[in-house]
Amino acid sequence: MTMMSLQILLPLNTFPGSNGETFLDNALSVAAFLEGELEALVLAADFRQVSNALGNLVLDVPSLVAGAREQCREKGAALLRSLKDQANVSGVRVRSSEIECHPAVFSDRATVASRYHDLVLMGLASSDDSLRSTAEAVIFGSGRPVMLLPEQHAIGRLDHVMVAWDGSRVAARAVNDARIVLERAEKVTITVVVDEKTLPDQSLGARLAAYLTSHGLNVEHSEIRGAGRPIAGVLQDEAARIGAGILVMGGFGHSRMRDFVLGGATRGILADLRMPVLLSH
Repeated sequence: MTMMSLQILLPLNTFPGSNGETFLDNALSVAAFLEGELEALVLAADFRQVSNALGNLVLDVPSLVAGAREQCREKGAALLRSLKDQANVSGVRVRSSEIECHPAVFSDRATVASRYHDLVLMGLASSDDSLRSTAEAVIFGSGRPVMLLPEQHAIGRLDHVMVAWDGSRVAARAVNDARIVLERAEKVTITVVVDEKTLPDQSLGARLAAYLTSHGLNVEHSEIRGAGRPIAGVLQDEAARIGAGILVMGGFGHSRMRDFVLGGATRGILADLRMPVLLSH
């Protein structure tokens, strides 16, 4: 049987801001590490024409709308040119597609497209609410693992992966979804935060390490204390301390009246992303 290439979706935002060059570099680094193919999905803004005689007279609304649409198209075209130029150097295969829709449904369209891929790469910047909104929707609605990548700084080596483990169903799903990453890692570290919540037993890390070792992975496990600090910061600090380039964790949250109610760790990662984080819900 012919092995299928890993199919990776890369949604690209064009409104009100857009993804940046650093994110493209980071996405290509991940795709090269995973030996996957990228599909860049340009989310191009399309605005419904507003019919208002007074507004048209004072502001020339149709021209403003047309100008905004053109700016979005130019942003999308520029991102694709840069991505493909860099891909030629890195050897990553890239194809592209585009969806024109109102920015209010960017999240919905990206979520649906994600279901036809093995992994989704999302850019995240603390100052861009639109990127965060799209990332949240894809994490909780796609049924696919999502790797969040920083928009503002380059990532490092990816061959050491840290898994945040608490024995929960969501964490177990994340480990399974992360196999595409774990199987390519030179080292995997299982990390259990022992003072953040009540844990089902005292051998969590050792049991998962034994399971992954039986699959041929090079695994270590450790226990750490958060000492009351925000858990997202604790996990990213520990990953940096041990030299891990990717953090794997479950995405905790549920929907209430179509609003996401996020767990503390997930909320913290979305607010302060410092490294590649693979989330699975």
